[in-house]
Amino acid sequence: MARSLAMYHGIPGRHRRIVAFYGRFLGPGDVAFDVGAHVGSRVRAWRKLGVRVVALEPQPDCLTVLRLLFGRDDDVVIAPVAVGAAAGTARLGLSSATPTVSSMSPEWIGTVGTDRGFARVRWDRSVEVPVTTLDALIAAHGEPAFVKIDVEGFELDVLHGLSRPVRALSFEYLPPAHDAALAALDLVDALGPYRYNYSPVETMTLASEGWLDADGLRALLDRFRPLGRSGDVYARLSPDR
Repeated sequence: MARSLAMYHGIPGRHRRIVAFYGRFLGPGDVAFDVGAHVGSRVRAWRKLGVRVVALEPQPDCLTVLRLLFGRDDDVVIAPVAVGAAAGTARLGLSSATPTVSSMSPEWIGTVGTDRGFARVRWDRSVEVPVTTLDALIAAHGEPAFVKIDVEGFELDVLHGLSRPVRALSFEYLPPAHDAALAALDLVDALGPYRYNYSPVETMTLASEGWLDADGLRALLDRFRPLGRSGDVYARLSPDR
């Protein structure tokens, strides 16, 4: 947790870059869902933009941090739940040393666990957590202007719980799980007329000068895949929708 706090809150200038980046998607009075809020770097930036935030995080240690940082902010809802395809419960595999890669997807853990970049990662315990859906969250908190999905291989399940398009969203891309990211892209593309871009990990920059259709994004990811760098896919509804 100390390492995560230093990484996501302690690097000079990083907060300003995050605020500037998300300013293209969000503004005062908007609602945003942070699915996999971790230690709240996005929550902090979105509140700077005047956004009302629903922060969803099932990890007990991360929840403690979120409550310490934002528990007194009436415009931040901290929900101790995971998000999936259907309401219920599920087991969350925890990595005590590297909590950013805790996951509810055994398949994802099996896939990335064979990658050289994850050689030292161990998922050493698990906890049962409650699960809700994006549709249920929209019913409870209103239509979000942006949904950030960072759930370490559980993106498909999260997206299966969304039945209508939202204005903009993002989901994580990891080269060892390339096919899973393309499946997530197919789900998003089926929801509505989206355009896409890609941001390499925590750079807060977009890789393409213009927004792309789904085929253009697939080609872009194919170029980044050999580099072995993770990042996030961004989707926004076409302006002429």
